Amino acid sequence: MSEYQATALKTHIPQHRARKRFGQNFLRDPSIIDGLERAINPQATDRIVEIGPGLGALTRVLLDTGCRLDAIELDRDLTTPLLAAFSIYPGFTLHSADALGFDYARLAVGGKRLRIVGNLPYNISTPLIFRLLETAGIVEDMHFMLQLEVVQRLTAEPGDRHWGRLGVMTQLSCRTEMLFEVPPEAFDPQPKVQSAIVRLTPLAVPRVPLSERQQFERVVTTAFSQRRKTLRNTLKPLLSSDVITAAGVDPGRRAETLSIDEFISLTAQLP
Repeated sequence: MSEYQATALKTHIPQHRARKRFGQNFLRDPSIIDGLERAINPQATDRIVEIGPGLGALTRVLLDTGCRLDAIELDRDLTTPLLAAFSIYPGFTLHSADALGFDYARLAVGGKRLRIVGNLPYNISTPLIFRLLETAGIVEDMHFMLQLEVVQRLTAEPGDRHWGRLGVMTQLSCRTEMLFEVPPEAFDPQPKVQSAIVRLTPLAVPRVPLSERQQFERVVTTAFSQRRKTLRNTLKPLLSSDVITAAGVDPGRRAETLSIDEFISLTAQLP
C-alpha cells in the first residue's frame, strides 16, 4: 500500500525504498502531516483504521492521542519495523493484509464506528472506496489522500465535467468535501500528478435502501457508459424514452446533467 513519511519526524523505522507495485510515495512535508492531523482531529476515544501506514509518520501522530489504531499494510517488508516502532502503544494493532479484501466489520465491535484514513494509490482508490461504501453503516468518517482528479470526481456536482459514476455512487451514501491540495514536491519520490485530501462522511440515512442499491448502480453505470450520448440512447436497454419521461426526466439530456434524485426516479421505473 501507499505510505506516509515526513523526514522531519522521527519514526525509528529504517529507510525503505518506495515500490511502484504498491504505489508508494513517501510524504515528506511536515506541514501536510500537521494539516492531516487538524483535518482528522483524532480523539482518545476513536477507533481509527489507517490504510497503508508505511513508515508511520501519521501513525505516530494518531497514536499520540491515545486512540485505538488498526493499521493495514500490504508490504511485508514493513511489518517488523512497524511493530518495532509502535508495539509500545497499547492501542496499536498491525494487520498484514490487502485493504481491498480486509474485513472491516470485525473491527467495529461494541457499536463503535470506525474512522478510516489513508493515502491511496490511484490503481486501487476507486475499487477500495466502493468496497468501503458497502460498510458505510459502521464508518464515522473517512479521510483520504488521493490523486486530485479522483477527489474532483468524488466532490463534483451535476453539470460538472467531473460528475460521473464515482461521484454519484459515493454521494448516494456520503457527504464529500475536498479539504486541501498537496503538491508533488511534498513527496519522495515525486508523483507526476497533484494530490488532494478528501473527507467522506456517511449519511445517517442512505438515500437508497441497500436492497435497491444494485439496481440504482445499474442505471447509473449504463447512463454514463457513453457520456456524449443522450439518455434516450444510453438507457435504451433498460428504459424507453416514454418511461424516462414518465420519471420526470427529459430523454434528450445527458447523464452528466442529472442529479442523484433524478437517477433515483429513473431507478424506480425499472420493471
